[in-house]
Amino acid sequence: MRHSFREHHLLSILSSFAPRGLPLDVYMSQYFRAHTAVGSKDRKWISDTVYGMTRWRGLLDHFCTEAPTWEKRYQLFLQMHTLKTESIPPHIRVSFPKIYFQQLEKHYGQEAATSLCLVSNEQAPVTLRVNTLKISREELFEKWKDTYSISFCPTSDVGLVFQQKANFFAMEEFKNGLFEVQDEGSQRVAHLVAVKPGDHILDYCAGSGGKTLAFAPATQGKGQIYLHDIRVQALEEAKKRLRRAGVQNAQVFYPDDPKASLLKKKMDWVLVDAPCSGSGTLRRNPDMKWKFELEMIPRIVQEQREIFKKALDYMSDEGRIVYATCSIFPEENQEQVRYFQETFGLTLASEPFFTFPQSKGMDGFFGAILKKR
Repeated sequence: MRHSFREHHLLSILSSFAPRGLPLDVYMSQYFRAHTAVGSKDRKWISDTVYGMTRWRGLLDHFCTEAPTWEKRYQLFLQMHTLKTESIPPHIRVSFPKIYFQQLEKHYGQEAATSLCLVSNEQAPVTLRVNTLKISREELFEKWKDTYSISFCPTSDVGLVFQQKANFFAMEEFKNGLFEVQDEGSQRVAHLVAVKPGDHILDYCAGSGGKTLAFAPATQGKGQIYLHDIRVQALEEAKKRLRRAGVQNAQVFYPDDPKASLLKKKMDWVLVDAPCSGSGTLRRNPDMKWKFELEMIPRIVQEQREIFKKALDYMSDEGRIVYATCSIFPEENQEQVRYFQETFGLTLASEPFFTFPQSKGMDGFFGAILKKR
């Protein structure tokens, strides 16, 4: 079959992505950098279609009469609205692996599991966090309101929702550090770290610093923020983002940094944004559901416990530790918090924060603040 320019690149991405083992968004970014002839409008169509087909791959495969190929899936995707789904099993109807759907069903029942899957198959909302070190949310809203269709986030007082995608990273406002792209739920979790000027804070699984950037303005440049991660490249990216945002009271410490021992028992706040299943953010990472295995959960749970134990060494006797995930599985959330309380003599400082993925709203996040008894 003869393919258009867009279809050629679409099928090229889909057929070459799986063997690479990279996250879908990372692979597509690399692909577009290597194929500069693909313009912005073509990139948007290709991206939307790749994500749509990845989300609905299970349903498309059900209707493939022969061994599924991306070519056949694409032809079916063009006719999605005509597919009759009433009589097929519920996990296929919502295009989720059976074991994944059963895991959700076990915790929340079939109706809630179905709803969660359908929301996870939607396009994720576009949410920004305003950097109040440089500008207020109201000022940035006024600056943009006549150019873009935007609104205030309903529960984050520094968040803005864009009704359409844009090339945010090319904007002067981004280059000048006025905002970052961050889900509203992630913003809410970051603000569980209720710092005040003069506090010492450790972001233990900092990655590229997204949550540090969210709570840093509350320190007013006083005190010190430390970012730690085992991924050196992520910390290098964090340093760039901190400079762009104008955060001056933050520093990174790498794995095996000798100064780490000097920080133990000194932190007023410790944030453990733990590696997790990512089950609350499948709208942004639909490829993850097709990699899911039941064996992942106990392995992740054990890793989370080991990380939390190490991070807890840095909390002062009067300090607080925030445990957070972007998961909706109780094994990684409520059950972990019970384990931390029983094992380390901790107690909850307040009711945990928890949100399911919401249509046109937040992703799924969990966060709990703990302190010593």
